[in-house]
Amino acid sequence: FMIIENALISDLEEILALQKLAYLSEAEICNDFSIPPLLQTIEDIKSEYAYKTFLKAVDSGKIIGSVRANLQDGTCYIGKLIVHPDYQNRGIGTALMNSIENCFKGCKRYELFTGKKSVKNIYLYNKLGYRIFKEEKISEKLTLVSLEKIAAN
Repeated sequence: FMIIENALISDLEEILALQKLAYLSEAEICNDFSIPPLLQTIEDIKSEYAYKTFLKAVDSGKIIGSVRANLQDGTCYIGKLIVHPDYQNRGIGTALMNSIENCFKGCKRYELFTGKKSVKNIYLYNKLGYRIFKEEKISEKLTLVSLEKIAAN
């Protein structure tokens, strides 16, 4: 059975490898393999770890999912929700999102972004109460949408 817990610094290499695997489908959707999640280095993720909360989903000792977030000016910024391709569509992404939101219960709002063409991601975030409030064209191939959820405090 799966557990969700705080990731340790020793988990970062495994999380980074999973991130690169999970983001391949995103890169294929927008036909751009130079997206930041695929280019992130172990040094990058370690410096992020210093100021973000990292969660991991573990099944049989293997990390199968992760998400990270940090609080800034009352907003919880959530990033890099990833689930191993073999474990997708089993509620793991939803469980990770609920867990990371719980880590930041006192905040006013939650914010995240995804690719405009990432229909499955947008569907999941909408289901969890997130709404698109901004669109940003990054390149010819990539447009990002920002979504927010106002906390129900």
